[in-house]
Amino acid sequence: MPELPEVETIRLGLTEHLTGRRVTDVQVLHSRAVRRHAGGPVDLRDRLRGKQLLGVSRRGKYLWLAAADAADEVAAVVHLGMSGQMLIAGAGAPDPVHLRIRAELDDGNELRFVDQRTFGGWHLDDYAETGGSRLPVSIAHIAADPFDPAYDPGAVVDRLRRKDTEIKRALLDQTVISGVGNIYADEALWRAQLHGRRRTRGIPRARLHQLLEAAGEVMSEAITVGGTSFDALYVNVNGESGYFDRALNAYGREGEECARCGAPMARESFMNRSSFFCPVCQPPPRSRTPRR
Repeated sequence: MPELPEVETIRLGLTEHLTGRRVTDVQVLHSRAVRRHAGGPVDLRDRLRGKQLLGVSRRGKYLWLAAADAADEVAAVVHLGMSGQMLIAGAGAPDPVHLRIRAELDDGNELRFVDQRTFGGWHLDDYAETGGSRLPVSIAHIAADPFDPAYDPGAVVDRLRRKDTEIKRALLDQTVISGVGNIYADEALWRAQLHGRRRTRGIPRARLHQLLEAAGEVMSEAITVGGTSFDALYVNVNGESGYFDRALNAYGREGEECARCGAPMARESFMNRSSFFCPVCQPPPRSRTPRR
């Protein structure tokens, strides 16, 4: 699933191509792509058609297109799911196999939503003021990410310290800090030399701040090279892959030498996924002895 760097790469590309454009028509080609929109395909088309696109915003892994006319302003919220792509193409260009939504623009281009596995989708939403930020109602519960002006690392550390759970599980909780997924959680934990099964309450505040700094750093570096691509499902708006997979220090490197100490990297199961770590630099916590 695309994480913050991949979604931010897409946002930057969409901003360049869409800001100021007017939507001349919308075609919903698969009903699952708008299943989260209460009004259905026809309502989504009618409410977007004729509106000007004011910009493209993001919180965590969610995108939204700000669209308005004289009578109405809406947020077209996009979740990419496992395989969603937002592509810019000229009108008349061949349709991709898994094209789900086509939005025609007044400059002769099209915004195309392609989704092989149909886990993603679009829906229209109103705005709400939340914690000083103006967000679509449906994602107002999502925490700020490290690139959001509303992000407060001290408050995130407070939330982590109030929990008693595994630190990697907490990093993946989008109500604690958003945008971090499996790949960048492993990378941040490797940089901070913390094992993902460490309990949040037992980690000193200073180490938690180091972990949050590491998460921000690794995602910033990934954004500069277009994110991480392991297959053809994640691409930017021009259909190009990202290159951060070449700089990964933990994720997917089982059996390879740790870039810091040279020990073989290890893998273990975690929440139906995999965690990758260095058993020397990131020693697993000792098992708790059950109380009698």
